[in-house]
Amino acid sequence: MKKAFVFLFAIAATCFAQDRHQLGSNYYAYPTPNAKYTKAPAGYKPFYVSHYGRHGSRFHHTASDYNALYATLAKADSAGKLTELGKNLLERAKFLNEYAAPRAGDLTQLGVAQHQGIAKRMVRNFPEVFKNDAYIEAYASTSVRCVVSMASFLEELRAQKPKLDIHQESSKHYMSYISPLDFGKIINESNTPAWQKENAKLYSHVNTDRMMRAIFNDTNYIKKSVNAGDLYTKIYEIGNNLQGTPEIEFSFDDLWTDAELYERWRAQNAWWYSVLANNPFGKKEGLENARPLLKNVLEVADNVIAADTAKADKTSAKDAKATKPAKKTSATLRFGHDTVIIPFTALLQLEKDSLNAGIETADMENLHKVWRDYEITPMAANVQFIFYKSAKKGAPILVKAMLNEKEQNLPVKCDTATVKNCPAAPYYRWDDVRTFYGKIAAEK
Repeated sequence: MKKAFVFLFAIAATCFAQDRHQLGSNYYAYPTPNAKYTKAPAGYKPFYVSHYGRHGSRFHHTASDYNALYATLAKADSAGKLTELGKNLLERAKFLNEYAAPRAGDLTQLGVAQHQGIAKRMVRNFPEVFKNDAYIEAYASTSVRCVVSMASFLEELRAQKPKLDIHQESSKHYMSYISPLDFGKIINESNTPAWQKENAKLYSHVNTDRMMRAIFNDTNYIKKSVNAGDLYTKIYEIGNNLQGTPEIEFSFDDLWTDAELYERWRAQNAWWYSVLANNPFGKKEGLENARPLLKNVLEVADNVIAADTAKADKTSAKDAKATKPAKKTSATLRFGHDTVIIPFTALLQLEKDSLNAGIETADMENLHKVWRDYEITPMAANVQFIFYKSAKKGAPILVKAMLNEKEQNLPVKCDTATVKNCPAAPYYRWDDVRTFYGKIAAEK
């Protein structure tokens, strides 16, 4: 957009700015991590990465929302019902209707950069996995933004390690674990009377009046001609999504007070929890959207470990000549959606600091203290399992889990009565991890 296209408002850089971005819920643009990693136990080196990542930042997914925002404001303007701020917002909405609506749901250039950054750090942090012509398998949802996310990730891998042997694929076949369920049905199932009651409590803190009066100059017109709640939601979602499109040189920040944005986010945060996490108000159908992924992660890891063990065992020369060795996978990369990331982290029960992805609580008023959507599923959110082995004979395979490139604690126990030298978190014996999550994968 041309620099000459400047609006009357100014966006000040304040200490609250970063929090405002986080309050964008699942529109939060992926933050560059600065976490330090715990040194692996002596003698252990990484040899395999298992990954599931959400697509990167995208344009708002629904073109009709852009259309409706512009149409609502244009209609009010023709009736002389907009304030100066309202007219300014109309100008922004007109630009978005022309520029962003035709790109609805598409990956942005920031989304491309996010996956390139994750790939670059993966190679830097775990170079042993990507040595020479290591074999990499990558699978994407059939959604174009996921395919482009995968392509961006792999482009950076090739830039870092040109000799890598990469297999990439997007197919309906893989949707059985990348994104298996109908999200609309999950939403309907979660919308129980019990949840509706809790939702109403949260929305009692959300007041649209001040913003509507700031946009429209006639309160009667607002009552008769504006669906304030719906408009408020469209402004929230479209406006927060703008952090993923830095080429657009404006935001909606001037429309909100800090308190208004915070309360709207709290309601949004609880809604995501109710639909896809371990919420006690429904049948938890959302968790089923990630159970096939958990099974796939476990099964593929078992196969990789078995192949690695077989390679380590010195087979006879005769056997080696008779059978062409299969490619040993060094990394399995999967590219999908937030609708799987959220329940996947809940099934894994990832926990770090004040975040508990698997928590079950009926206290929606205080949910944000223990469960925050922007920490779990920002754009380009990812879960990585890093597998380690030791050259020492009989040494167990170890694994650590990371959420958005930050080490996590797992609810997995090592039996100190029967196992010598149980590893300390964030490292866990794969046998213990496999047993614990194998039971969860088999549940329904």
